[in-house]
Amino acid sequence: MSNRLLERLGALSAARLQGMRRGIEKESLRALPDGKLALTPHPVALGSALTHPHITTDFSESQLELITGVHANVESALEELTRVHQFTYRVLDGLGDERLWVSSMPCGLPTDETIPIGRYGSSNVGRAKSVYRMGLSHRYGRRMQTISGIHYNWSLPDVSSEQYFALIRNFRRQAFLLLYLFGASPALCSSFVAGRPHELQPLGDGSMFMPHGTSLRMGRLGYQSDAQASLAVSYNSLDGYGASLQDALTRPWAAYESIGIRNLGGDYNQLGTSLLQIENEFYGTIRPKRVINPGERPLHALRERGVEYVEVRLMDLDPFETVGINAQTMRFIDVFLLHCLLSDSPDDTPQEIADLAHNQHLTAARGREPGLKLQRDGREVALAEWGLELVEQCLPIAAALDAAQGGTAHADAVRAARAALQNPDSLPSARVLAAIEKDHGNSFIGFVRAQSEQTRAALLGLPFSAAQQAEFEQMTAESIQEQKRIEAADTMPFEIYREQYVSPARLGMARGRMAVAA
Repeated sequence: MSNRLLERLGALSAARLQGMRRGIEKESLRALPDGKLALTPHPVALGSALTHPHITTDFSESQLELITGVHANVESALEELTRVHQFTYRVLDGLGDERLWVSSMPCGLPTDETIPIGRYGSSNVGRAKSVYRMGLSHRYGRRMQTISGIHYNWSLPDVSSEQYFALIRNFRRQAFLLLYLFGASPALCSSFVAGRPHELQPLGDGSMFMPHGTSLRMGRLGYQSDAQASLAVSYNSLDGYGASLQDALTRPWAAYESIGIRNLGGDYNQLGTSLLQIENEFYGTIRPKRVINPGERPLHALRERGVEYVEVRLMDLDPFETVGINAQTMRFIDVFLLHCLLSDSPDDTPQEIADLAHNQHLTAARGREPGLKLQRDGREVALAEWGLELVEQCLPIAAALDAAQGGTAHADAVRAARAALQNPDSLPSARVLAAIEKDHGNSFIGFVRAQSEQTRAALLGLPFSAAQQAEFEQMTAESIQEQKRIEAADTMPFEIYREQYVSPARLGMARGRMAVAA
């Protein structure tokens, strides 16, 4: 470990370390007991997907997104995530027999065009959210959008935009380690790849896998597109990142121009014909973020007020954990992000950006392959060797966090990561394949059905007070009222709203505001 890293660590006060914050966004499909996608609308009893602070939908009407607030410690974030799950399950249980699908790779999917797109009501902002999703379905297909994961939002006090971008560069260099340690999607249902080229191997009847895969979600079958592959976004500065994103948001893209804004019947196909419709369409393993004001474009917010936190986007749902992630994993992410922040972070180059994409795809598809080598600084290095080097560098950081917060939980998390690097069979991806083979006749659907049912029973079995139930029911009612208020206040025709929303003028430092369409 470099002396500079240790010096920077030593300069961090306990108060600043205690100021670390995190929050979780977790996506899950609603599935039927037989492992097929539930095609029912988003339950009214869960509130408005447009305005509820903790329960919304992601791409699909059938894809819940459960969101925590910002938390000063790992336990309180997990407690809140658990409560949101408990309320959600009570609603689902009262309506029938649906459950949350506990794998990142989807359940049995119907034909692409029958996967329902999220609906958010009749307001301009609600319509824009649905049109954006329609655009995603035309550009990438609906199947790809049903992949689910966990987003981990993280901040530390007094970190500048420049320092956050240094963290992001290092995170991208070292993200293979998180894919290796926590990837939990080495197999999938054959319906996901029907009619598509792939390198998967058959696994029993109706399932496919990669023998040494870690996270198919983050590999070539996941969030990928030729258009986005043409983007070599640099993270060397906020200015450079902003310019790259503005180019993608304003550059016409021939394939999307041929789709058109509207179809012949006048229905909207997409928000725009540029390479990206809006900022959220850009798929990265980590994003710089800033809380936006009502009606503000995310890029404008970043440029005007700087980076406020980072959003880690590569975490799979862990099917062995009731809410998809556990405290030890979260503590390792906290240590890892601090390591990325404190380490030297040279500027990225086009060659390094290409190498990082190569490393990500290789780790996703073959991460547990003995002797697998990745690209680092123009040479090959064994994944396990590089991983152990990083884990050793994380130990003093874990010790500093434990000193600030008490106990040994962070050091324990780092030691568990070291043990996992030395024993690939203990990794979630290996455990998933072992369980599929041993207990479920090589059926991916069979395995995830069983885990989903177990999770459902566990969450319904936890105590949930009348006061907690009443609090969530009040949030439901308030969110529905807020949606109605937004709809009643709309006066602008949607086409004018859309044109103004995608206007390049709103991406810079200008202060025009409109309801956000992400």
